[in-house]
Amino acid sequence: MLPVDAHIARIVETVRERRTAVIVAPPGSGKTTRVPPALVKLGRVILLQPRRVAARALARRIAAEQGWRIGEEIGWQIRFERRFSDRTRLLVATEGILTAHLQSDPLLSDFDIVILDEFHERSIHADLALALVKQAAISRPDLAVVVMSATIDAKPVAKFLDAPVIDVAARPFPIEIRYRPGASIGAAVREVAETAQGHILCFLPGAREIEQAAATIGPVNAAVLPLHGSLDVDAQERALAPSTRQKIILATNVAETSLTVEGVTDVIDTGKHKVLRYDTESAVDHLVTEQISADSAAQRAGRAGRTAPGRATRLWDERMMLRPQREPDVQRIDLSAPVLDIIAWGGDPKTFEWFERPAEERIDAALDLLGQLGAVEGRRLTPTGEAMRRLPLHPRLARMVVEGGGSRDVVELAVEISERTARPEVVKDIERAARTSAGTAAVSVARAALSGYPDRVAMRRERNSPRLVLATGTGATLAREIEHTPGDFFVVLDIRGELAYRVIAIERGWLVRTRREITHSMEGDRVEAVQRVWYGGILLHEQKVPPDPIEAHRMLENYRRRNVDPDLLCRLAFAGMTVDDPPQRLDDLAPKSVPLPSGRTAKLDYREDGSVVASVKLQELFGLADTPKLGPRKVPVTFELLAPNGRPVQVTKDLRSFWNTTYQEVRKELRGRYPKHPWPEDPWTAVATHRAKRRDR
Repeated sequence: MLPVDAHIARIVETVRERRTAVIVAPPGSGKTTRVPPALVKLGRVILLQPRRVAARALARRIAAEQGWRIGEEIGWQIRFERRFSDRTRLLVATEGILTAHLQSDPLLSDFDIVILDEFHERSIHADLALALVKQAAISRPDLAVVVMSATIDAKPVAKFLDAPVIDVAARPFPIEIRYRPGASIGAAVREVAETAQGHILCFLPGAREIEQAAATIGPVNAAVLPLHGSLDVDAQERALAPSTRQKIILATNVAETSLTVEGVTDVIDTGKHKVLRYDTESAVDHLVTEQISADSAAQRAGRAGRTAPGRATRLWDERMMLRPQREPDVQRIDLSAPVLDIIAWGGDPKTFEWFERPAEERIDAALDLLGQLGAVEGRRLTPTGEAMRRLPLHPRLARMVVEGGGSRDVVELAVEISERTARPEVVKDIERAARTSAGTAAVSVARAALSGYPDRVAMRRERNSPRLVLATGTGATLAREIEHTPGDFFVVLDIRGELAYRVIAIERGWLVRTRREITHSMEGDRVEAVQRVWYGGILLHEQKVPPDPIEAHRMLENYRRRNVDPDLLCRLAFAGMTVDDPPQRLDDLAPKSVPLPSGRTAKLDYREDGSVVASVKLQELFGLADTPKLGPRKVPVTFELLAPNGRPVQVTKDLRSFWNTTYQEVRKELRGRYPKHPWPEDPWTAVATHRAKRRDR
């Protein structure tokens, strides 16, 4: 008997009458395994899960409890895998699957009830599914929508659906919470294993941390098993299968919800997880390790109390204040995929009724990227976009496969980027889907990569230099292990901070200019004009051209009348001022110099393109994290960082990222060449200086 069993009749009756409900029940209460089978009596059910591992395991568990057969009464459909039939009454699916169903059938006529489980995780797929299902239910009153979670704030979703809240306030078994701040995962496992009565479930941020932890645990009388989404099915099943031998399961947050590992009595929680965050400067989602939220900590601890009293050991200080709820995907990731889904469904992302609406500029950025990929024109899907949406890949990767004509090499690259490994069965599924979606004219992998990452083109700043300028206008550096990759132009497939870890060389001739501009300048008492051809922020070509007669006459008249210095003209343009405006205001908006942490100042060079550059010796900036921003548009100063000999070693608009990433590489390179100058390991606490190290007397 599980706590939720006493509420089943009320839940079924509520869904029958209201066609909607929000169910809040603590971990281990049985909501995921008991509610969906109970609702089958009202019609065909699709149960959404955030992870593939959980979807498979959950379908098997429900089948075992109900005496059903996989592929008959119950089945599953996940990315690249399906096991169901026309006789299936309960389909367990990952969230993106429902979006695909809604695009082909907006009224979702194959199902009578939609259940969104573990909604507190707030994946972008769950948010989008909820919004689309609500639209289907408006046109189809017999469609029921149920949201379930252990730790959700029920009010916003209940208001969105106009749904009653059913609160199952019970926990099957007590959990003792202990804190061990500073303890390593290996030490914690050895301590807990001495008194553990059952299996031990450890939460770590990612697969690499799991591998490292396994190596530090040492000899124990237990099976040490990894559990994460990149493992093959057999390895995942070994971690989840019942066992009389004690297991130490090293898992990512795939084990945080829905999955039941029988016999777990102890949880060890590092308090960390990995999330994607969108970087507006590089237009890339970066995977970052962060502290979990309080609701996530409660979810993890709940794994220890599902079948018996348990313990949760947390490897952080009890006084640490955690964020109450996890941050939704919609607030922090690239929105190009959900925006494409909305357009394919027939909606306009600018007027769409999102469950939680993202910022307008992020919707605009997604539309801009989809436009660059050739997937949309305005708010309409193009034939290329139609082909892309049929592929279960991120829009960038789908564009690559379409451009590559479904060729094996391109598909393998796309799957490797998406799945971290090009598993043969997944490659085969994508190839099969691409036969009806992609064109027939195959192109090289490099050309396909360019089609999917047009905004990640990079050019070497100098021949054989590892320093790059990106099409976004920002700088980057080839990681040491790939800095000798042949070529001058690349598509960057993996960039973290200012370091590019994976690139594919492309031809300069493949780049189609994005803009052409002619700029006029005064050279002495003459007007000269230069034509520049750009690909994004990359200057492809420049040459002198005859000045425009009207512009030349205007500039000469202005020069003769005011005899204004060209540098002053650039400052005035940067500040949005004229020579008639007060000089003090110009000094405020466009100062001639910027103060440095070393106590000195650096001259500012205002460029015709609107940028402002300061050439500074690297040591004079120690400790400075926030890049100064100037003018009415708050333009960040571009720092040209100099070696002791005055030669530039790096260009950056983001000092914080430089100190955290690229600085250690620069330090390694320069400390041997200039040993008399300070190269501290920690640039944050070092004293800024323009001098060499003080000699001992």
